[in-house]
Amino acid sequence: MTKLNIQLACQNLKQGNIIAYPTEAVWGIGCDPYNEAAVSNLLCLKNRPVSKGLILIGASIDQFEPLVRRLRTEQRDTLGSSWPGHITWLVPDPDQLIPEWIKGRHQSVAIRVSGHPVVQELCTGFAGPIVSTSANEAGEKEIRSRLILEDKFADKIACIVDGDLGHAAKPSEMRDLLSGRVIR
Repeated sequence: MTKLNIQLACQNLKQGNIIAYPTEAVWGIGCDPYNEAAVSNLLCLKNRPVSKGLILIGASIDQFEPLVRRLRTEQRDTLGSSWPGHITWLVPDPDQLIPEWIKGRHQSVAIRVSGHPVVQELCTGFAGPIVSTSANEAGEKEIRSRLILEDKFADKIACIVDGDLGHAAKPSEMRDLLSGRVIR
């Protein structure tokens, strides 16, 4: 992974493009969560309905500060004790800070602070969280090979960030912060 590759990816994110990058378990695709057209293009690429919602990943809990500010101390501690890591949390958004094209039909938003070095650098370089979803069409198997990623998506995304996948066997676990219930 080179600094130039991260800079190019961040430039593409800021221009409203979709990028691909390695995560802890699978190849991911993402975009700027506040660019509705970029999110719409990503959903179209995946053949995924907006109602399902999307995950936001960040480099630190600070990148989610407006969203987590109103959480109780023990809820913030729960997030902090699992991050950076491979757990995505559904966090309430009572102030409607996150756009509906990210949350879908849900009142909560799925967020995660990744420990993957490429994701860390991306979100730091972008200066905020990005959309993160597996690089596959809805209902299809996740992609773990860069060759397959390039074959299926190279002509549909702006760039692929260099790096290796992490060692997780499956996509991140998802839990509801209010109930503690495991969603996946």
